[in-house]
Amino acid sequence: MRRPVVAGNWKMNGTQAEAAALVGGIEQGLAGVRHAELLVCPPFVLIPVVAEWLGGSRIAWGGQNLSAHKSGAYTGEVSGAMLRDFGCSHVIVGHSERRALYGEGDEVVAEKFRAAQNVGLVPILCVGETLAEREAGETEAVIARQLDAVVHLAGVAAMDSAIIAYEPVWAIGTGKTATPAQAQAVHAFIRQRLAQLSATVAERLRILYGGSVKAANAQELFGQPDIDGGLIGGASLDAGEFLAICRAAG
Repeated sequence: MRRPVVAGNWKMNGTQAEAAALVGGIEQGLAGVRHAELLVCPPFVLIPVVAEWLGGSRIAWGGQNLSAHKSGAYTGEVSGAMLRDFGCSHVIVGHSERRALYGEGDEVVAEKFRAAQNVGLVPILCVGETLAEREAGETEAVIARQLDAVVHLAGVAAMDSAIIAYEPVWAIGTGKTATPAQAQAVHAFIRQRLAQLSATVAERLRILYGGSVKAANAQELFGQPDIDGGLIGGASLDAGEFLAICRAAG
């Protein structure tokens, strides 16, 4: 049985004081979360203090992005080794905002995926389609292209130490949410696509849903057979809401 994962992506939010209150609130409510693996991804500058606060707890922490390069003249970038140095276990790669706002194409995302695994980080690979692509009936083609770029570079076996997050771009920060059936259909497609290369890897792979997940819809979403938890954006900035989502995951 796949262990559920709930990851909070704080995006570009939070002061040290706000982060302390958020982490404290989450830790106080952990008793009600039985089995789910929990993870928070704060902005880079907050990782050191979050690591200090969460050290020894059951909550892991990770980065929101990383460079494809090990080191060098890449001003403003952060390497995977730097994230590892501050205790990060995971890193988000290919988030839709990175793809849309910063022009990260499939090949760049694949390089970042490989860079993460090269230093022992678990990449959370984000895939998803825009509203225009969904309305044009291109959802599966887009998802397949995004997956194939990573598999071509890293191999299907690399998915054994990775997590995938399906995030329909049209449902991120809009208040819109894919119906459980819509989300399940894409999750099933992802698993089936990878099963063509390795049934074992596909069965073990954890696939998260990310797209305006809230306490009110989490249980129904997480009840779908191929949805193994969530990549939570705005709702992860409220300790009570985040905990309710975590409890829904198990």
